[in-house]
Amino acid sequence: MTVLRSDIPARLDRLPWSRWHWRVVIALGVAWVLDGLEVTLVGSIGAVLERPDTLGLTAGEIGLSGSIYVAGAVLGALLFGRLTDRLGRKKLFLVTLVVYTLGTLATAFSPDFAFFALCRFVTGLGIGGEYAAINSAIDELIPARVRGRVNLAINGSFWIGAALGAGLSLVLLDTRVIGPVWGWRVGFGLGAVLAVAILLVRRHVPESPRWLIAHGRADEAKRIVDQIEAEVSAQHGPLPAPRSYVDYTAARRESPPMRQVARVLLQHYRQRSVVALALMIAQAFFYNAIFFTYALVLTRFYAVPEASVALYIFPFALGNVLGPLLLGPLFDSVGRRRMIALTYVLAGVGLAFTGWAFMQGWLDARSQALCWSAVFFLASAAASSAYLTVSEVFPLEMRAMAIAIFYAIGMGAGGFAAPVLFGLLIETGSRGAVMVGYCFAAVLVVVAGLLALRYAADAERKPLEEVAPPLASGHGGER
Repeated sequence: MTVLRSDIPARLDRLPWSRWHWRVVIALGVAWVLDGLEVTLVGSIGAVLERPDTLGLTAGEIGLSGSIYVAGAVLGALLFGRLTDRLGRKKLFLVTLVVYTLGTLATAFSPDFAFFALCRFVTGLGIGGEYAAINSAIDELIPARVRGRVNLAINGSFWIGAALGAGLSLVLLDTRVIGPVWGWRVGFGLGAVLAVAILLVRRHVPESPRWLIAHGRADEAKRIVDQIEAEVSAQHGPLPAPRSYVDYTAARRESPPMRQVARVLLQHYRQRSVVALALMIAQAFFYNAIFFTYALVLTRFYAVPEASVALYIFPFALGNVLGPLLLGPLFDSVGRRRMIALTYVLAGVGLAFTGWAFMQGWLDARSQALCWSAVFFLASAAASSAYLTVSEVFPLEMRAMAIAIFYAIGMGAGGFAAPVLFGLLIETGSRGAVMVGYCFAAVLVVVAGLLALRYAADAERKPLEEVAPPLASGHGGER
């Protein structure tokens, strides 16, 4: 049996933070900014699309278009996740961005609901693929000692896009600027322009050397790492010698068959799969329950004018951005299990108390928004840690597929169920009914947090190959 001993993982993990890492973060991390932009822009222009001088959609069609977007994201994650493990990270994070760009650009030219819905589906395909391709690439390129905080910050950047979408809607829909008839089209067009700009930057991000070495392309992997080291050492001086090696005994050209993926998830890593499933479903339900009904609560219970809803998104988005940024370093120092449990449990408790205050009528629109901002300061870090978990605790050769599977299940369960359930609860006009929904979401995240405390992997500051040995090492799936 031929054994290939490689120090490439150790060479990547011992690199000091550099301009090269910043380029990777900017080029790849924009995926979440784009997702936030899309979701918020559609939510903010919903009322505009009902006008006869735009698309003349019904409320039901607007809601259906949101579900179609989520369906596209789920399918895109599964489809492109499989291809990411088979063809490599770089090919797919270029393809998925192109798919997104075409979808959102075409949306700007929608003449009717059918075309609009199709464009939302295509856009969702691209975004879902981005989640699988990008998370796997980031974890494999970023040094182990800062992997947690970087991953959380990138996932939390969704809310930068949300704030951008809210701001764009306020400006573009203003009759003194463009106005509602054309403003919504310009908003989608600007999203496409941003994507094209990022595509030009992303072209220079290399293929994951970890993926290459596991697929038998050792010379190519070494060449890429040599180039990275040359750039980093030019900025920081001589680099320390790598201190560990990984033995690859069965490097493969093809991705593992789905039967093997299922066996690894359900047998070898059963506890990790249960934790990943609980975290993803809980955070998806929690987020979608609140965010997709955010405007409804403000307009129905606090009589906030529809034109002013976007203003309330800014403090909400700020809390969501700051949470991963400020708490992220603790996931690398205090540890994954403790911080995942802490953020999930406290977010659940915070939502329950906010729901109780809402039911009692103690809050107005401003204080309600501030309470949500505080809750989601914690919840944003918690949700980001769910994506971190599924991206780092499974073997390299099936990493993107694992992300896709858990993302799809989480979005399919939480993403579909939560908006429908809370929409029905809000329609009752009863604060008590809405409170029941808040409590259900709170219980979900608390249970998920406790499961993580007991069964999650201690992955902080550890090389990916130590957290989950590659299948090609001959040890993958045995822990």
